[in-house]
Amino acid sequence: MADPAPSPPRAPRPRKLDSLGMVWSTAAHYPRQIAFAGFALVVTSAATIAIPYGFKRVIDRGFGPGASGSVASSFHYLLMIVAVLALATAVRFFYVSWLGERVVADIRTRVHTHLLRLSPRFFEENRPSEIASRLTSDTALIEQVVGNTVSIALRNAFTGVGGLVYLFAISPKLAGMLLLGIPAIILPMVLLGRRVRSYSRASQDRVADVGSLATETLGAMKIVQAFGQEAREASRFRGAVDATFAAARRRIALRAVMTAIVIFLVFGSITLVLWEGAEDVAAGRISGGAIAAFVLTGGIVAGAFGALTEVYGDLLRGAGAAGRLSELLAQEPEIRAPAQPVALPEPAQGRIAFDRVEFRYPTRQDMPALHDFSLEIAPGETVAVVGPSGAGKTTLFQLLQRFYDPVAGRVLLDGVDLRDADPAAIRARVAMVPQETVIFGASARDNLRYGRWEAGDDELWAAAEAANAAEFLRRLPEGLDTHLGEGGARLSGGQRQRIAIARALLRDAPVLLLDEATSALDAESERLVQDALERLMADRTTLVIAHRLATVRAARRIVVMREGRIVETGSHADLIAQNGLYARLASLQFSEMA
Repeated sequence: MADPAPSPPRAPRPRKLDSLGMVWSTAAHYPRQIAFAGFALVVTSAATIAIPYGFKRVIDRGFGPGASGSVASSFHYLLMIVAVLALATAVRFFYVSWLGERVVADIRTRVHTHLLRLSPRFFEENRPSEIASRLTSDTALIEQVVGNTVSIALRNAFTGVGGLVYLFAISPKLAGMLLLGIPAIILPMVLLGRRVRSYSRASQDRVADVGSLATETLGAMKIVQAFGQEAREASRFRGAVDATFAAARRRIALRAVMTAIVIFLVFGSITLVLWEGAEDVAAGRISGGAIAAFVLTGGIVAGAFGALTEVYGDLLRGAGAAGRLSELLAQEPEIRAPAQPVALPEPAQGRIAFDRVEFRYPTRQDMPALHDFSLEIAPGETVAVVGPSGAGKTTLFQLLQRFYDPVAGRVLLDGVDLRDADPAAIRARVAMVPQETVIFGASARDNLRYGRWEAGDDELWAAAEAANAAEFLRRLPEGLDTHLGEGGARLSGGQRQRIAIARALLRDAPVLLLDEATSALDAESERLVQDALERLMADRTTLVIAHRLATVRAARRIVVMREGRIVETGSHADLIAQNGLYARLASLQFSEMA
């Protein structure tokens, strides 16, 4: 099993928290909720700062010099503050949590929609499982940032600044001394924060590796167990988990050091300031209630700035996650519609032409898949393509559906160069039956409707009948509403392929691409499906990739390929008479069948 592939190509990394701009731009679509959350946040900060003032009133009026002995009104004031704080906190929690969920949902949808536009090359060079991890683990971090961290950061920032203002109102001298310690608090945040962000990103990369490895192994469990590789796969997974833990440990250790330094500086500064304040109380320069309020407010301010150190680390992790998602959004699809696409002729004819095509796969630049390849297929004609593995047969299908563009030459559909047309318009004229059928984890109805989503049940059953799939579909527990399981786990290989054939029947496109469409069927089903395919091919241009030569013996034109070139062409009888590559392949296959 291959080692993990490299992660998706990365754009230049933004500095510090710049990556969170993508998150903010998404949240900005909900100004009303932001306004409610912001108002509630300001109220909670103000109420928090008002609590020390309430205690000052209680102490000075109840216990200080000239106290009236009646503190009921002061306690009423304090209870009112607590009630306001509780209500505002609930409002803030609701709207901030709502924003977190909504922003994550929008980002996930936006990234997934963008991924659907990217060319196959991107998914050849990057693991889909690693990309899926970004949609889950990274967006979970963003949800924490939007739904919790940002709220805590703003609340503590407002509380800290408001608290400092109140401290100056109580005692400018003591507040000034306290203020001198703030630069010493911010400095380690700035210096160590950059490394925390780097470690956070590395930690997320390792988490993605764990998810990718688990997906790969669990998806190939039968192969793992058949070859007795359980111990090796367990060792690989353990190694990935250990790497994740090591990356997390470095991040945690650095954040712990940063937190310890900042908390020591914060509370050390407060201790020194309170020492000076105690001497002022003893000298009568400040009341007992004032120093109590100063102590309580100082604790609130210290807690606010102390919490900001931890919040900053979370913001850095969120910025790393947002950066990883931004890299996906920054990927531009290589295959796209031109600014002014050429319309394909109406009505569709199904004329296909490969004109001196040269093509190399992006991941295999040293090996041409097609070399100086030319082939014309008339409307309604059926052409079979045969040849050894790696001859370039499947590449023809890839280019016809414009999943790739040729390096040189042209591929034309009804006289239009595919590079000048809209890829969606091209694919709308093509029906495909692959050798390896893809069944989605959905109902039988939805899997059939992939051929034509607006098809009704009568059309679905007609296509299923024609593809010899209706019998087993009717036996399913809930008929067309039966969930087929991940990858069609509830179906046999032949049943999955018949669903693929029914999709092609529903597509009703002028061009039909068959990649050994009957390879997984038993003899009786193959005969029935072959009859249906022959009726389907009657008025359509059909290109058939054949691995079993017995299935194309009746084809009027057979194209034989080797190393990306056409080496022979003709009917079965003509090619046998030429005694070339086709004759040798036929001799091998038919002798094995004898």
